[in-house]
Amino acid sequence: MERPVRSICIVGGGTAGWLTAAIIAARHVMGPGQGIEITLVESETIGIIGVGEGTWPTMRSTLKKVGISETDFFRECNASFKHGAKFARWVTGHASDFYYHPLMLPEGFPSFDLAPYWMKASEAQGNAPSFSNAVCFQEAVCELGLAPKLITTPEYAGVVNYAYHLDAGRFAAFLRDHCVKNLGVRHIVDDVTEVVRSDTGDIESVQTRKSGRLTGDLFIDASGFRSLLLGEAMGVPYVSRSDVLFIDRALAVQVPYDDPQSDIVPYTVSTAQRHGWIWDIGLQSRRGVGYVYSSNHTTDEAALSELRAYVGDRHRNVQPRQIKIACGHRQTFWKGNCVAVGLAGGFLEPLEASALVLIELSAELISTMLPATRETMDIVARRYNQTTQYRWDRIIDFLKLHYILSQRTDSKFWIDNRDPASIPESLKEQMALWRYRAPGDQDFSSNCEMFPAASYQYVLFGMGFRTDMRQQGLDRDIGGARRAFAQNETLKARWTKTLPRNRDLIDKIKTLGLQKI
Repeated sequence: MERPVRSICIVGGGTAGWLTAAIIAARHVMGPGQGIEITLVESETIGIIGVGEGTWPTMRSTLKKVGISETDFFRECNASFKHGAKFARWVTGHASDFYYHPLMLPEGFPSFDLAPYWMKASEAQGNAPSFSNAVCFQEAVCELGLAPKLITTPEYAGVVNYAYHLDAGRFAAFLRDHCVKNLGVRHIVDDVTEVVRSDTGDIESVQTRKSGRLTGDLFIDASGFRSLLLGEAMGVPYVSRSDVLFIDRALAVQVPYDDPQSDIVPYTVSTAQRHGWIWDIGLQSRRGVGYVYSSNHTTDEAALSELRAYVGDRHRNVQPRQIKIACGHRQTFWKGNCVAVGLAGGFLEPLEASALVLIELSAELISTMLPATRETMDIVARRYNQTTQYRWDRIIDFLKLHYILSQRTDSKFWIDNRDPASIPESLKEQMALWRYRAPGDQDFSSNCEMFPAASYQYVLFGMGFRTDMRQQGLDRDIGGARRAFAQNETLKARWTKTLPRNRDLIDKIKTLGLQKI
């Protein structure tokens, strides 16, 4: 007889557990006794990491899909708008060294590629605008500290593409309340004391301290770095990727604003240091700041000194949390009837905010591929593992790209990052091709790509990479390129005069709310 999949047990709360519960429940829970039953058990004694505060634009569609009001999200999660990321001192280390990775595609992309035309113009002009500024008006909006929409713009719609910064602790609690009150998720606060496996090797149940035995047809491991189910119980080993990415420590601190009405910076700031980089994320009531670094290249004391120098004398006494990062992922992500999401599946440094989006994508994949029976689960698991492994590999390539393009020589950390032995072969191949043409969609053939070709262009050309465009036949559509550049300048002039200050819009949303779609 076929064994239907009717119940899911999620072990672990936090953003990983509750976001996964929300995404699956929104699709599969249909009411009492109908659809899939979802139980989430989380410990009251184990805290959450709580520093994943940057998102991708995908979070907008995720929140909308699970039935959350964007207005409520801003009111409850200390959230702010994010246009993208500003990378400071990554190329030369000088004070004037910066570039943007905006969240909008270049003007006309992908049907029209402005990169070759910008490259030719920049070679001819000594003071040509940066790539992102020339092809996308979002950089100008960022530099002025503006929001991505108007108060009259409906929820989840935008004048420009945007994501969020959020308070991870508040966000997890917000999702929990929504899941329990609106999506029918059963919530148990308890400690798991034992994982019981059946003769087939599947997880049969988890034993809890107070609530007894919890069963399920599918178990989702959201237990964080411990990986209680997939790692400990199922014995899936951890694959280190520290040979490629050297970051293995983080010092995280919350920095209050000097003035309650201080500007909220509408982008993530990543400022390179001697042995890593510092993130700086503006929320409504504070900044989230952290230094990620390589313990093989510096000491904890030296890293703390760099962080304190960054936050300034006024905040020198704030005490950061230290987080140890095991850079890598599980050898497989779904084994038997157990699948891991979030830190239980792996973790990479938080450059480009990949942690939360991997939770989103993993949960969405589980939800859409949810096997109807145990007999089909192994097929789903195999496909899930192939897709997820591909995504991890592409994220690693993209993160490494930032390091190999740096010209910094002020520490062994930056020099070692350019060692060819530390660069994946897949990235070496792409770099060989991009010496003669800009990244394009033809370089990314999978429908599981993490970053579009435009993202590679922003990083490559933002960091001074030069592509030989002599064989591109640029004269064939020079008129189209001029029109696209001119359109970008028109949009820049319009929206830099029209969009409100980031804090002003957030204050209005909290007071007035956004129009429902």
